[in-house]
Amino acid sequence: MIVDKLFDAVAMRGPVCVGLDTALEYLPEQFRAGFTGPGEALFQFNRRIVDATMPSCACFKLQIAYYEALGLEGLRAYAMTLRYIRSKGCIAIADIKRGDIAATAQMYARAHFEGEFEADYVTLSPYMGMDSIEPWLPWVQDHEKGLFVLIRTSNPGAVDIQYLEQKSGARVYTEVGRRVAELGAHTIGACGYSSVGGVVGCTHVEEAQALRQQLSTVFFLVPGYGAQGGTAADVALYLTNGNGGVVNSSRGILLAWKKREDGSTPQKHPSHGNKVLGGLEEHLASWTKGCEGQKGSGGAAHFDSCAAAEVERMRADIVSAVAAVPK
Repeated sequence: MIVDKLFDAVAMRGPVCVGLDTALEYLPEQFRAGFTGPGEALFQFNRRIVDATMPSCACFKLQIAYYEALGLEGLRAYAMTLRYIRSKGCIAIADIKRGDIAATAQMYARAHFEGEFEADYVTLSPYMGMDSIEPWLPWVQDHEKGLFVLIRTSNPGAVDIQYLEQKSGARVYTEVGRRVAELGAHTIGACGYSSVGGVVGCTHVEEAQALRQQLSTVFFLVPGYGAQGGTAADVALYLTNGNGGVVNSSRGILLAWKKREDGSTPQKHPSHGNKVLGGLEEHLASWTKGCEGQKGSGGAAHFDSCAAAEVERMRADIVSAVAAVPK
C-alpha cells in the first residue's frame, strides 16, 4: 500500500509536505530571466527546490491551478515536475480536488494515475457523494495509489457547509470523515493507516483530538500551517506519535529566499532527543550557511538553500511540538 511508503517517509524524514504551489512571481527575477519561457522556468525552479528539500520532507504536493493558469506550457511544467519527483523515489500528491461520478470520475482517475500527469496521491472533493470517490478505489487497491478526501478544510468558509448539523446532531464534516474511514477499510496497510486519507486543516485545534480519535485509521493531509495561521503546536495534535499525517507548507518554503533578502536569519529551535532529529542540527547549519548572510540578491541566488533551511526549521519545530504533547 502506498500509505506504508508515506508512513515510512514520515518516520525517516519528518512530516513536512513541501507544497509546490509555484506562481511565476515567486521565482527570483534574475533566475526567471534565464529561461525562454515560463514553463521551463517553473520546472527548473521546482527541480532545485525538490533537490534541496527532499532529505528533510516526506512528500511534495502540487496544486494544479498554478500550472493550469499558464496554459499548455504550465501543464508541461506540472507533468515534468511530477515525473521528476517520482524519479527520485519521492511521493507526489496532485492537489486537483476532483469530484464527479461514474465514467467522468474514471476518466479523471486515468488522467492523474496514469500517463503524463501520473501522481501517487490525489485530493478529491466528496460534495457529490461517496459515488464520486468510489471509482478511484480500483487504483488504490490494485495500483499502489492513494486518495486524500476533503473532510475538514482550513479556509474560513468551511463552516458554511461542513458545520451544518444533520438530524443525528452530527456535523457534516464528521459524517464525511466516518464515510471516508469506511471506504478505506479495505486499504489499510501494515502501518495501520488506510491509503484513503483525509484533508483536515489545522486551523480549528479544538476539534483535533476528537478527529484524530474518530479517524484513527485515516492518514491526514494537514493544510493551514504558516500563512493560514497554524502553528507547530497546532499540527502536532493531528499526529499520533509524530506520524499519521503530513503537514503542508507552500509559500513559507517557496518564498523563504525573500526573508533572507531582508537580511533576516533562520529561527533557532529547541532540540529534543527524538530520533527524527538525528543529524538535524548539522543539516540546518549547512543549509543556513548557504542562505544566511547573503544580503541583497544573495537570498534570491540561493533560493533552494533558503527553502531547505525553512523545511529543516519547520520539521524541527513540529518534532519539538510533538515531543511536548502530553502522553
